[in-house]
Amino acid sequence: MWWFQEGMCFLPVALVIWTAATFIFAYITAVSLGHVDPLVPYISDTGTMAPERCVFGIMLNVSAFLGIATMYVRYKQVQALIGLEQKRLHLLNTTGLLLGCTSSFGMCVVANFQKTTLFSLHLVGAMLTFGVGALYILVQTVLSYFMQPHVHGKKMFWTRLTLCIWTFSSIISMFVSSVIMYSSLSGVDVPKKLHWDPTDTGYAAHMASTVSEWSLAFSFVSFFLTYIRDFKKINLRMEAELQSNTLHDSTHQNYTYAPRETSPLLAGSI
Repeated sequence: MWWFQEGMCFLPVALVIWTAATFIFAYITAVSLGHVDPLVPYISDTGTMAPERCVFGIMLNVSAFLGIATMYVRYKQVQALIGLEQKRLHLLNTTGLLLGCTSSFGMCVVANFQKTTLFSLHLVGAMLTFGVGALYILVQTVLSYFMQPHVHGKKMFWTRLTLCIWTFSSIISMFVSSVIMYSSLSGVDVPKKLHWDPTDTGYAAHMASTVSEWSLAFSFVSFFLTYIRDFKKINLRMEAELQSNTLHDSTHQNYTYAPRETSPLLAGSI
């Protein structure tokens, strides 16, 4: 058995690989066609023009659904690992799931509303994705603090704490540099400006903003890598149970077949 076949670790693996491929494929395509500058464009700019726009949107939507699935499995795992008496941790875990689903919904908004068309909705989607997503990482880091050293080692907590600091540092850097850039380019339609020259006003702030955005995106991807070892311990089982003693029901002339989920994932235990 290969390592990615153990338990359900294929979920975070698929999420990380697919999301990274989304960014890289859109970047290579947009740069090859001359739609953006090769030197660190905004991630959303690489999915603005056709044909990469369609592929970027589809792939990012898939990443959103993979994210929801991964966060739900993580939620059920934590629910099973923390005791029933730990009501505060259960509330924190539920809050993390809601934040994670909201962040994934933001990815769908970004995927379906391009920056150059409906910038306001695109901005809302970006804030949900990165802002709420950072809060999700913070919640999971706090949970890791309370779960070590009994559930996992201290090394895992410090790894997630480092990634959490990296995430919030990137957000602050992106916010500050974006404010400086927009304030120095009053009267310029910045969302539709896909090509930049080093002599342009606000170029330095623009570069700081784009680098921070890429840094933020990869801090998210790196955080989900920490789930791989935990997900190896989860197995999903299903059983089917017939609801009739015969294959033919006297009323409907057919039989009823209903799957019954006995997975420890849904039962709240591992």
